[in-house]
Amino acid sequence: MRRCSALLLAFSLLVTAAPAGAFCLWNCSYTKTKYPIVLAHGMSGFDSLFGVIDYWYGIEGALEDGGANVFVTEVSQFNTTQQRGEQLLAQVQQILAITGKSKVNLIGHSHGGLDVRYVAAVRPDLVASVTSIGSPHKGAALADFLRANVSNGSFTESVLAFFANSLGTVLGLLTGSTNPQDAVAALESLTSAGLASFNATYPQGVPTSACGAGASSVGGVRYYSWSGTGLLTNLFDVSDAPLALTALVYPESNDGLVGRCSSHLGQVIRDNYFMNHLDEVNQVVGLVSIFESNPTTIFRAHANRLKNAGL
Repeated sequence: MRRCSALLLAFSLLVTAAPAGAFCLWNCSYTKTKYPIVLAHGMSGFDSLFGVIDYWYGIEGALEDGGANVFVTEVSQFNTTQQRGEQLLAQVQQILAITGKSKVNLIGHSHGGLDVRYVAAVRPDLVASVTSIGSPHKGAALADFLRANVSNGSFTESVLAFFANSLGTVLGLLTGSTNPQDAVAALESLTSAGLASFNATYPQGVPTSACGAGASSVGGVRYYSWSGTGLLTNLFDVSDAPLALTALVYPESNDGLVGRCSSHLGQVIRDNYFMNHLDEVNQVVGLVSIFESNPTTIFRAHANRLKNAGL
């Protein structure tokens, strides 16, 4: 009996002493990719609020538990893709300096999926793979709706921009950053016209057809994507109702903010998970559908996919 207690105590001390994501008992190299995994948030996103609420809720730890080396980045909550992309690129270069690796695997959610495309386009030598999750590669109908109904330079636009920029500044301060905010420019970046211009300059991985797949490999960089088309997925999730409302402006099935076909990039892993836009990153705080694969499981499977591809 004493021996059993001693073993349990030793085990608990080992668990307590192990760094987050470093303790594993089974399948401990399942997500151990060759290159670091870099997570890039979407519009109004963050890395961690107060060190308590993570944007990638439970995902970073799930990947690290299987051996992945994971870095969570933060850029302007509201700004153009090019501005956010340059901020992300600077962090990628820091990550490579820290790890001694030559490349990274970039994973971006929502606007972050456009940011990672930018980095891969301007510095393909630093990127092994790009994965977008719920990103509007052909534009977001909600952005088109807002741009069409809020006149450029109007008082309404100024008020909305003020509150959005203020929100971005506050979120940045709460997470320890002071990145510049430009909500109007961010909105225009996500319109169909904005994405058409962006895609003309950075076409890598973008489908040439309306709802097809794009090139899975361009310039030595692998391209992947997935997204959801669920809306009311969890009775207890307060974000479901607003996303179900915004979904009404879309002419196709969507996740509440991004259309199914618009989310396609490179190899489309799946475009109809029963997930809404926030479920895709396991938000809010893990309140996702119990009838669909858990987001952490999907991320782990993708890391294993990258590993098996030698990435």
